[in-house]
Amino acid sequence: MQRLFSSQPLPDSMRGAVVALGNFDGFHLGHQAVVARAVALAAAKGVPAIVATFDPHPARLFNPDAAPFRLTTLDQRQRLFGAAGAQAMLVLEFDAALAGMHADAFVADLLVARLGVSGVVTGTDFVYGAKRSGNGATMQAAADAHGFDYAIVSPVLADGEIVSSSRIRAALQSGDCATATRLLTRPFTIAGIVQHGDKVGRTIGFPTANIDLGSYLRPLYGIYAVQGHLADGRVLNGAANIGIRPSFDPPKELLEPHFFDFAEDLYGQTIDVAFHAFLRGEGKYDTLEALTAQIAADCDAARAIFS
Repeated sequence: MQRLFSSQPLPDSMRGAVVALGNFDGFHLGHQAVVARAVALAAAKGVPAIVATFDPHPARLFNPDAAPFRLTTLDQRQRLFGAAGAQAMLVLEFDAALAGMHADAFVADLLVARLGVSGVVTGTDFVYGAKRSGNGATMQAAADAHGFDYAIVSPVLADGEIVSSSRIRAALQSGDCATATRLLTRPFTIAGIVQHGDKVGRTIGFPTANIDLGSYLRPLYGIYAVQGHLADGRVLNGAANIGIRPSFDPPKELLEPHFFDFAEDLYGQTIDVAFHAFLRGEGKYDTLEALTAQIAADCDAARAIFS
């Protein structure tokens, strides 16, 4: 699975590919349908399938002060696209130049001249070009003019509603892990490097693997039943706090998973923490004893979920 960038030359082996176009943040059921169509079309043509994703997200360029909202990192998307059958991920580096590119130039200069696409697949809501001037109708006209195939994939419904990244974000912000998991087809997962903390958890018998939240969406603050996926393939059950730790001063926003029956050193390692169930909201405790008792109860609740 190759990672390509729009600012760099395209390898000759990737010219003539079928390209799935979109943001694909989260890679939920709807995104999966678009990429599956592109992979199938590429296989029928005997050419590579490329998934193109914008990074940074266009919303970040137009509103740089927006709260973090990403559901996946580029690394996560690359793994997901590869598992779906694509041969490469193309990172469309979204800057002022790309934002200002006319819809006609986006097709003629990027898709046709630089990529030599033989096919393009999008969802019905995909727009492109300056001021969002390009859409499915203009892409079909461009496909006819330039001689490449174009397929548009209808929205996927779940529970009678369209599957969307915004719907998943709303579920996570309300602590509804079940809905997010169903729409993503896997638990929402934060990947990060384990960093040193104040080591209070270790002193009370509940060591944690502290992870910075980066650009990820902040789920509802609180305690979750989680699983940690290590680089060596091991999966660890645990309970995690995500939030600002109101019992400690100064407050500090972190993801702090505690893994059951595990005492190895994880510092400096990149791990994935998958959110399986919301247990309770964050709370402030006046004594360390009260906090310790609550953590023990949270761990019991998480163990019961995984058993």
